[in-house]
Amino acid sequence: MKMRRKRGGGEESKGGAPEWLTTYGDMTTLLLCFFVLLYSFSNLDAQKYNLLRISLREALGVLDGGKTLDSGALIEGGEVYNEVSRFKEDELFEEIVEKLEDSLGKENFAEIVSFVINERGLTIRFLDSVLFDTGQANLKPEAKEILDKLADILSQYPSNPIRVEGHTDNVPIHNSRFPSNWELSTARATTVIRHLIDRYNFSPDKLSAAGYGEYKPVASNDTVEGRRLNRRVDIVILRSDSVLQEPN
Repeated sequence: MKMRRKRGGGEESKGGAPEWLTTYGDMTTLLLCFFVLLYSFSNLDAQKYNLLRISLREALGVLDGGKTLDSGALIEGGEVYNEVSRFKEDELFEEIVEKLEDSLGKENFAEIVSFVINERGLTIRFLDSVLFDTGQANLKPEAKEILDKLADILSQYPSNPIRVEGHTDNVPIHNSRFPSNWELSTARATTVIRHLIDRYNFSPDKLSAAGYGEYKPVASNDTVEGRRLNRRVDIVILRSDSVLQEPN
């Protein structure tokens, strides 16, 4: 006796999802993992891009409305801001020296002024005989002309603070106005400061004066030449983030 086939043919279907749905689910899961990986990679690239963008913006001076880094901020263990800022200020200091050399005349420049660029900033150094008579704190007429040329240049760079420092040799001074070299060196520094403020309207909160007497020599006081070099006035254009306010 023949058995009548059940409509639909084949064996009875087992329980669970159809095979095509399982395959589709696996493919969907793989695609999801793929896009998660792509998203992770894009975040890493964005972070690297932001670091590069910040470095370039600081180096080129381009501002796009975003926040700049604080001077002490660290980027991946390197003080990028400080290094870029120092490089830019070194260029600025060299530019000031070049302009001063052109203004004073290259043939007389070395006789009138010397300069040092270091951790503090730019030190523009005048021997006391260029600015003052012996034992005096009043500017010579020709000294005013020199300071006017310097002030005209420095007024173009108002961001950096300026510190004027007076120095002497170790030969004691005794007169009615200056009982010691402390008073003489301080008076000379403040005289230069007053000239900058009165003639060129420098902002007083950017200026400071100090007198060190004979206690910050740059040469030995045992020789005539050494004492001559120690009698000086230093005009220091400090770095904008400098913590080294005092001379070495």
